[in-house]
Amino acid sequence: MLNIKVKEFLEEKGFGDRLTEHAETIDTVEHAAQQIGCTESEIAKTLSFIVEEKPVIVVMAGDGKVNSSKFKAVFHTKPHMIPRDRVEDITGFQPGGVCPFAVPEGIPIWLDVSMKRFEYVHPAGGNEFTSVKLTPGELEKITGTQGWCDVCKGWEEELDESNCL
Repeated sequence: MLNIKVKEFLEEKGFGDRLTEHAETIDTVEHAAQQIGCTESEIAKTLSFIVEEKPVIVVMAGDGKVNSSKFKAVFHTKPHMIPRDRVEDITGFQPGGVCPFAVPEGIPIWLDVSMKRFEYVHPAGGNEFTSVKLTPGELEKITGTQGWCDVCKGWEEELDESNCL
């Protein structure tokens, strides 16, 4: 079942045709890559953190892991993820379906540079059965992001210097 809020958001931005509904769950990076038919790295995982007692969303490549010192350099605090049982109340989406589209007003969205190496990335589409195929530039354009950040580790060895930043 499509998330109506996300579907309307994407249609308004001209990207409604990029929303795909999957037969099986895409609640993890591994499951999403299997259902979409891409590498795990190309999954744009959307993580929600608490920074200064407020929610912040960071979207990163599927192979990225949050680097505590890089996160602290950007957000001036250690990374603290929103507890799983509070994710839906705060973001409006259940864990496994959190996405950077149609989020509640006032939640800033950041995009990690780990995604810039791909032609397309695939964030969730509002639930654990939908995804959206976008270029990193399209993702930046439609999310109203605060900007690009560098808070991940683990993906650099795959970096193609000619395709980054």
